[in-house]
Amino acid sequence: MKMLSLEQELKENAYPGRGIVIGKTEDGTKAATAYFIMGRSENSRNRVFAEEGEGIRTQAFDESKLTDPSLIIYAPVRVIGNKTIVTNGDQTDTVYEGMEKGLTFEQSLRSREFEPDGPNYTPRISGIMQVEDGTFHYAMSILKSNNGNPESCSRYTFTYENPIAGEGHFIHTYMHDGNPLPSFEGEPKLVAVPNDIDDFTKNVWESLNEENKVSLFVRFIDIATGEYETRIINKNK
Repeated sequence: MKMLSLEQELKENAYPGRGIVIGKTEDGTKAATAYFIMGRSENSRNRVFAEEGEGIRTQAFDESKLTDPSLIIYAPVRVIGNKTIVTNGDQTDTVYEGMEKGLTFEQSLRSREFEPDGPNYTPRISGIMQVEDGTFHYAMSILKSNNGNPESCSRYTFTYENPIAGEGHFIHTYMHDGNPLPSFEGEPKLVAVPNDIDDFTKNVWESLNEENKVSLFVRFIDIATGEYETRIINKNK
């Protein structure tokens, strides 16, 4: 698979929707993830990321403008033991609760489908990172309608064992802007992951469409120690 420039992928797409990147830094010492949200409506744009425990939660920036919280207020990131869960919806809680019961990432998501927001039927994208005893593995999932037909759910899970230093994978909800919005197609895109969290955060944020971007979360986890650094950028301040 050809390695793509994450920045170029973002600059050339005005509306990838919500996106997850997971990979390993170039020096092989950190597990990296990024999660961003975008919005076209006032309700979607009226959000910020706020830290909650070891994870984050979306919040309304202006409570008076919040109309429908059902698909926009959720915890995108939660941590359970040595696992970090990153998703674009309340399926973060589904995975967390499933793992508490001994289910796998894939088994936990069996109870969920794409979002009920026809005609878009936004895919549910999810990722999980496991850092343990100096090792790092991750998986990504997408649950999507069958070419826009809500009668059928297509489920894909991609697992990356012992990922290569400097490589990551990028998955997002929409191929591009449109009406209805076309769901992501294919397997997660291979992208480069640098060593510096601040450079990575800055490059991703500045590459997102200025009008549509809302918030960005980035975390680098030390594979040897499990300690992590987090960066959060909100357009609304």
